[in-house]
Amino acid sequence: MAGLHSHHPPEDCLNCEHRHLRMFCNLTPEALQDFDSIGIMMSHARGAKLFTEGDAARNVFIICFGQVKISSTSRDGKTMILKIAGPGDVMGLSAVLANVPHEVTAEAIEPCQVKTIRKQEFIDFLGRHGVASMNAAQSLSGEYLTVFHDAKRLALSGSAAGRLARLLLDWGKAASNGKPEIRFTMALTHEEIANMAGTSRETVTRLLNQFRRDQWIVIKGASLTISKPDQLERLTA
Repeated sequence: MAGLHSHHPPEDCLNCEHRHLRMFCNLTPEALQDFDSIGIMMSHARGAKLFTEGDAARNVFIICFGQVKISSTSRDGKTMILKIAGPGDVMGLSAVLANVPHEVTAEAIEPCQVKTIRKQEFIDFLGRHGVASMNAAQSLSGEYLTVFHDAKRLALSGSAAGRLARLLLDWGKAASNGKPEIRFTMALTHEEIANMAGTSRETVTRLLNQFRRDQWIVIKGASLTISKPDQLERLTA
């Protein structure tokens, strides 16, 4: 749920001032020129679904601006939020490369700008540029590590406070891009945060209020700033 975006969406890949900070988009000039020429840039409103679990994987999606909720639903209708994807994240890549239907649903949780590339066009692009293939492999590795750390957080953290603290720290560090201030946009509801932290909505509300009273975090509207990350880190130990 981190505010992982710049304040202004890029007009195209060549003029994106943040691409060097993003795993897949950090391409050589030749590959970047080629990448800019494929696919189309699309805007999506909050709540728009880019693809749904079970859909045929026909496109790859790269987030340029905004945040997208990645979720999966069980047969009994229970939904689990797996990840909040942000700028530079590549969605649908594993399904496209494995030639299987999408295993998750991707839904915009705020206005987004997304580069959409047809499956074969993207595969051909990877074939032309070794650096792009390597970046794609790193993106897949990043997905695996995210799932691993989420499973570890839920299974091994002994307290709801520790699990929530870990989420806030992960989102904040991703949003800060190395800057001293750890601040991000809270685009999820307390119910959705509870889903990711393996606890209840009431517990999330209570803990956020406690963190704020202790001056560990500052919440202004949808913006959350972590003012005492060391205190949150202690909860995760």
